[in-house]
Amino acid sequence: MEADAAFDAWTSQDLEKLQQAVSLKTNSVDRHFVLMGLVAETYRRRQDPEMAALCASTAETHIREFPTLMGPLKDSLDGILPRVPTFQQYATLLTEQGDFERAKEVCRQAIEFGLLDGTKSGFEGRIKRIEKKELGVL
Repeated sequence: MEADAAFDAWTSQDLEKLQQAVSLKTNSVDRHFVLMGLVAETYRRRQDPEMAALCASTAETHIREFPTLMGPLKDSLDGILPRVPTFQQYATLLTEQGDFERAKEVCRQAIEFGLLDGTKSGFEGRIKRIEKKELGVL
């Protein structure tokens, strides 16, 4: 039953359902998509300080749990690891908040996991852009 509620939450992308689903015990794949969905929904609303804080705390949880979620996720997708927007969204939020060091660390973690961000320069290029912002160049 709870796995069904988690699946329902991440497929609905409903903020309230996602928030409730975070506390559900479920399988690793549904857990990954619940956390990623909650990060995405709160990231969209990050101008609201409460949503920015929830985005950050959920992203930290997702990144912390990702090593245990990654294997089952990859197995469920025929050995392919999908894009995980949590990393780029959180790095952007941190950069906007002026936490450049943590933003770069999030990018480095994504690189270690072998993740891609969908851009030509990847997370390496993202780190360079963060460094430019940090120096006031961008």
